[in-house]
Amino acid sequence: MMNLVSEIKERIRVFRDDSDASVSVEFVLAMPMLFWAFMASSVYFDGYRQSAINLKAAYTIGDLISRETESINNAYLDSMYTLHQMLTRATSATTLRVTVVHWDEDDDRFYLDWSQTRGSVGPLTSNEVLLLTDKLPTMPNAERVILVETTNSFTPFFDIGMDIVSLDNFVFTRPRFAPQVIWES
Repeated sequence: MMNLVSEIKERIRVFRDDSDASVSVEFVLAMPMLFWAFMASSVYFDGYRQSAINLKAAYTIGDLISRETESINNAYLDSMYTLHQMLTRATSATTLRVTVVHWDEDDDRFYLDWSQTRGSVGPLTSNEVLLLTDKLPTMPNAERVILVETTNSFTPFFDIGMDIVSLDNFVFTRPRFAPQVIWES
């Protein structure tokens, strides 16, 4: 019995001290995991990059509209939609919704001034504006805010188990040089 225990201890010591290995076997075992990790980090980096680009494009459009002193029309909004597609380098369908709302302190609620869209999204309704109250900033009476909502899809360029992600942005900007932005019907 004592001989068997010492034999087992000896084999464990030899196994522990053995430094011989086969590089090709280790490569075959480790490389798939390393390659997947590299692909996954590339996909996640690209997804966050695309999300940041979409958000910056939404802020850019909101800022451009907030500086308008003249009324906005269909041609202007078409150009903003084209600008959004160009800034995001969109390879998928994009949407753009521009809405102007104002706060009424007496009624303690937001009211819809106008809402226009491009892409496959409808304009906001008065009831939908009420549902956005938690997303909108605290404002003084009769103050207006421009809401810019954009949507784009991110499709991973490698199949790492990630689905197509919808990149939705919701930004608001106060009109800068005029008390309100007017839609020209």
